[in-house]
Amino acid sequence: MSDHGVLRWNMMKSACPTRQVLDRIANKWTMLVIMSLEDKTLRFSELRSRIEGVSQKMLTQTLRGMESDGFVLRTVYPTVPVTVEYSLTDLGESLAKTVDVLRGWAYGHMSAIEDARKEYLARTETLPSEAQMRDAG
Repeated sequence: MSDHGVLRWNMMKSACPTRQVLDRIANKWTMLVIMSLEDKTLRFSELRSRIEGVSQKMLTQTLRGMESDGFVLRTVYPTVPVTVEYSLTDLGESLAKTVDVLRGWAYGHMSAIEDARKEYLARTETLPSEAQMRDAG
């Protein structure tokens, strides 16, 4: 077997557990949590204020999933009220490096993607719709 488990795992197969990992790490909320925690430990409210648009429910679900996969460490302090902090584990830190590469790629290619979207929209607006094609046929 290779270092990356290539012979053991095959994400092209529906039953492969790596698909669950891919679902988790490809999730935008997971990526945003990783980026928020890559340089410091944060409380839930701090995470929520950093990540615009995330609901309390979604952030809770994301953090629980990341904790269960070993990406995030949840530390509870017996204060009144209870203080809970989140930080990246070593596994989460290693994932943060990959997320940083993806962030750099997205920032570096956003203009090209925007141009492609405009070209696509211009092309598809001039094409007849499926309904028009059915009616004409």
